[in-house]
Amino acid sequence: MNAVNYDVLMQRSLAEHAGETLLLHSCCAPCSSYCLEQVSSALKTTVFYYNPNLDSEQEYEKRKAEQIRLLRETGQADFLDCDWSPEAFEEIARGYENEKEGGARCPRCFRLRLERTAWEARERGYAFFGTTLTVSPLKNAKLINEIGFELEKEYGVRYLPSDFKKRGGYLRSIELSREHALYRQNYCGCRFSKR
Repeated sequence: MNAVNYDVLMQRSLAEHAGETLLLHSCCAPCSSYCLEQVSSALKTTVFYYNPNLDSEQEYEKRKAEQIRLLRETGQADFLDCDWSPEAFEEIARGYENEKEGGARCPRCFRLRLERTAWEARERGYAFFGTTLTVSPLKNAKLINEIGFELEKEYGVRYLPSDFKKRGGYLRSIELSREHALYRQNYCGCRFSKR
């Protein structure tokens, strides 16, 4: 059985649904830089900043400020903040504290953030929801997309499939981060990945 090419699926969706709206979950400005370059010319995009996994309010605010600055500099998307709510992450991480990065805790975190994005997209009338998480070479794009499609059925909002690391996406995000002098963190964001 052939693996699904989520990048091809995304390009098809962008072509077929040009002009529609997208609520795009973003983990940080560096990751969103390339993703916005790919989607914002086709879809009316709002960056949704929901990251309860971040290990401190200071880190949350620092990443949020960089996201807002990037959007002001590029004008590629609107911004919607969800505020830092670490209790949501701590609840889904309970019992998974000793998992390694990429282990059983991570899918729970992906689902937490994508589910909130799907809910907000439905409540606010967006045509699509998606995430920037697939740009990272450390994130499992297949798993993230499977979660997205499950939530599409549950919430009745179309999920925008992606594998943003394809076609040099991750490297381009590094270039864009340099161009915009973005703060690039060296860990995913939770206290467990920092450790």
